[in-house]
Amino acid sequence: MKLSIVIVNYNVRYYLEQCLLSVEKALAGVCGEVFVVDNNSTDDSMSYLKGKFPWVRYIENDENVGFSRANNQALREARGEYVLLLNPDTFIGEQTLRECIDFMDKHPKAGICGVGMLRVDGSFAPESRRGVPTPFVAFCKMTGLGSLFPKSRLFGRYYMQYLNKQSINPIEIVSGAFMFIRKAALDQVGLLDETFFMYGEDIDLSYRVLNAGYQNYYIPTHILHYKGESTKKDSLKYVNAFHKAMVIFFKKHFAHYSAIYSAFITLTVVMKGVMSYFMQKIYVWTHKRPRKKRQKYLIVSDGRNLDDMKGIAEKHRFKYDVFHSKLGDMPSTDVLYRDYDYIVFDTSRYPFSSILEFFRHDDSYRHRPHIATYIPSNKTIMTMGGAIN
Repeated sequence: MKLSIVIVNYNVRYYLEQCLLSVEKALAGVCGEVFVVDNNSTDDSMSYLKGKFPWVRYIENDENVGFSRANNQALREARGEYVLLLNPDTFIGEQTLRECIDFMDKHPKAGICGVGMLRVDGSFAPESRRGVPTPFVAFCKMTGLGSLFPKSRLFGRYYMQYLNKQSINPIEIVSGAFMFIRKAALDQVGLLDETFFMYGEDIDLSYRVLNAGYQNYYIPTHILHYKGESTKKDSLKYVNAFHKAMVIFFKKHFAHYSAIYSAFITLTVVMKGVMSYFMQKIYVWTHKRPRKKRQKYLIVSDGRNLDDMKGIAEKHRFKYDVFHSKLGDMPSTDVLYRDYDYIVFDTSRYPFSSILEFFRHDDSYRHRPHIATYIPSNKTIMTMGGAIN
């Protein structure tokens, strides 16, 4: 078997449904298997998905055992030459898996490869490529030096923004949202460290693979990562959880710095919390509550499923326009600069890879519409805010 895919789910059944639809298309011609490990979801994820995707292997936990332990449950059963750890709040292009397999086949010393992750507005997610958070690299990130000098190889190493986004490049840390791993490397270094409940386990595994003599890579194929729909990230709560994970990482790999770094992290988290509190207060004092704006959609359709999409927009009182197309035709990119909140593509009529390519951009704009997709199997429009039906 060539590939084993592992997806950990917790209360995101509609995102996971879309993810599995994209995986099913991308697996065409690939000998593979897919595991879904459910961490005791309360949204009926398993009963909902089993009938739709009977070819998936399901593992159901009676408690939330965390990201690392859940992945390890499936990894122990995985039979593939390669393993992909994939977040449920993603979708991938039809060529993504084959491009990763082809790259890994041609580079036997590649341990893990990652891809270009897009945010919901089509911009490049900087966590697609990262450096090892050594004490100095972590200091630069947390003090803001990395943000001030993002292209610097000295200060900006955490996100490695000095690397070309369109080129294959060696990197150090691969994001756990899409982690394509050589199984032989995983067998050599061991599974995910279950000390990390959430966050940090991808950094730890990437670092162990590097230390085992492999090289990790970034390849310029793209996926969408809603980022956070599978693990809701309240700002301060997320900062606290992530930096606790960093303390674990430092105690494990840089023990002689761990006490100093732990104190630094505690101070940083407290400062961020205080700043966040006062910024919110200042905003409330200086701003009137804005009137809620009616969402505006552009529905891209060749006619099939158009009435269903229009029905959802009208039910929720969204403003909308329709771009009438022949199957496969895309609107011109000038619509990206109009006042739409979302551009909706029917995933049964347009390839996931075409949707990703349409939205992908490298520059920042004041306003960009967000990616939205229509899933005919459940008559739902998927947005960054969740499922609308």
